[in-house]
Amino acid sequence: MKILAAIIDEYIRTGEPVGSKTLAEMPGIGVSSATIRNTMAALEQEGYLDHPHTSAGRVPTFKGFRYYIDNLMSPEPLSVEKISQIDRLLEDGGLTDEAIVENAGTALAEITKCAAISTNHAAKFSVISKVDVIPTGRRMYVLLMITSNGAIKNKVCRMEFDLTNEQMQSVTSFLNEHLCGVNVENMSEEYVNGVVAAMSSYMLSLSPLIRAVYELSEEMMRDSVNVRGEANLLACRDFEADDVMKFLEKKGELTEFLDDAFSGINVKFGEENGTFAISNSTVVSTNYYKDGKKAGTLGIIGPMRIDYRKIIPYIEYLSRKVSTMLSESGGIEIENTIESKGDDTDE
Repeated sequence: MKILAAIIDEYIRTGEPVGSKTLAEMPGIGVSSATIRNTMAALEQEGYLDHPHTSAGRVPTFKGFRYYIDNLMSPEPLSVEKISQIDRLLEDGGLTDEAIVENAGTALAEITKCAAISTNHAAKFSVISKVDVIPTGRRMYVLLMITSNGAIKNKVCRMEFDLTNEQMQSVTSFLNEHLCGVNVENMSEEYVNGVVAAMSSYMLSLSPLIRAVYELSEEMMRDSVNVRGEANLLACRDFEADDVMKFLEKKGELTEFLDDAFSGINVKFGEENGTFAISNSTVVSTNYYKDGKKAGTLGIIGPMRIDYRKIIPYIEYLSRKVSTMLSESGGIEIENTIESKGDDTDE
């Protein structure tokens, strides 16, 4: 275990295969080069190390990294200065739910020099606070919907006729009376049909505007993946540029990759998932919460040899901070345990 940890630490530092001579010179190893070579061969046979044909040294596999994360690594505590830096970055901007999560992603990308990823389920906890109808052209209207978490959504609607000022005022009043205060999650087709049924024959021709509210609510409920610091991926020498471009074109596929995350830290490697575009990569993520309920996922995409000891405490702290800022109750306890996903039966 000491030799495996030493190899991974050195590989994280240099990105180069690690040989027995380098290990023998390290303090704390205390065995001969022959013993080290035999141990490295055994670790390779068990699948924890790989042996590039152009080098006498070894590199860790994702199985080796997983064992290291679960059993050998000690996370590095954040300094007071680093916490202050994170807090400044996180609080630099608006305080809507969306802005809080976006700021957290920006802060995480800047601090880790990786790409930060986030999903946001905040819409599930928000209610409709205002609906407005704005004319934009002949028989064209924009329906504007604002929710309690600060999200603003709009949809262009084409009507069969131009609305008079009186009709616009009437439909706006009706929409606000029947929809304001309704949880976005409860805006089902059944609920919309009930609202339409309550409309008078005079108002029935305006029902497309109510349908637009339903469609906007559906759109808000669909989780989206936000990526910050894409340039960090392109600058990383561990990645092929073509792989990064393929990922950026299909980053929405990360949603299901992230949404089955455990509480605590979740680590997944690109090598384990044939559909993930970037090989030799790792995704480290955790959930954040609002009022005790899962509100989204926050994490990073980086090379498999990122410094997990430093990266994981950043993600843990930011997820707790975001949870506190989102929660009306002032925050909840988030587990600090590291739970990496995969088959660990051999370990």
